[in-house]
Amino acid sequence: MEMGKKVLIVDDEPAFVSLVEQVLTQKGYEVLTAGDGQEALRLLFAHRPDLVLLDVVMPKMDGWQTCNRIRDVSDIPIVILTGKRTTEDDIVRGLDYGADDYLLKPMGNRELVARVRAALRRAELPSSADAKREITYSDGFLTVDVAERKVIVNGERVKLTPREFRLFALLVENAGRILTHKQVLEKVWGWEYTDDLDYVRIYISHLRQKIEPAPVLPRYIITEPGVGYYFQKAS
Repeated sequence: MEMGKKVLIVDDEPAFVSLVEQVLTQKGYEVLTAGDGQEALRLLFAHRPDLVLLDVVMPKMDGWQTCNRIRDVSDIPIVILTGKRTTEDDIVRGLDYGADDYLLKPMGNRELVARVRAALRRAELPSSADAKREITYSDGFLTVDVAERKVIVNGERVKLTPREFRLFALLVENAGRILTHKQVLEKVWGWEYTDDLDYVRIYISHLRQKIEPAPVLPRYIITEPGVGYYFQKAS
């Protein structure tokens, strides 16, 4: 799977970039590098990489701005690189800008490769899996068309990131069935994430903000305390 895949590393620390480039090149990836957001956008348009590893703190255009600009034109997986412990606010901010994942610097080589593989694997799922899905749900307030990757709330189309849509589609496809935290993590993020329970909670909260009439009193995405979540059709 690695052969032929392009990874764009965006970071203004040459030593770090060199190390990551060496690790990924040894695994068969083609690596592009940029020292700031402006150069990253130029390379994105010129070379169309399959994944972006994006540092937050950079000159000219920071990682958040760069992430936002990339999301305006592409659904490419974006993994945010951060030099501090990731907080819930960081993850929510990343969601708002369209990031897919986080890596704390410095990271181990095995973790780096595992996260890159997982992100690329998830990016390939829609073309093979979603094309076979023809599930549609509609109740007048909420409409979900999985095949068309379309969500309409109260008459207005809602923009979901690829990860948010995959999570929501999984819940809708299993309407009425409780999915455990680990089941959700494995299906949406991959087996590498099955211990990251906070990911599910934060993404569910963010998704409710987008689709629920009253997010604090959810009608559709229901919590089963201590177990997981399920999608409830409107009665």
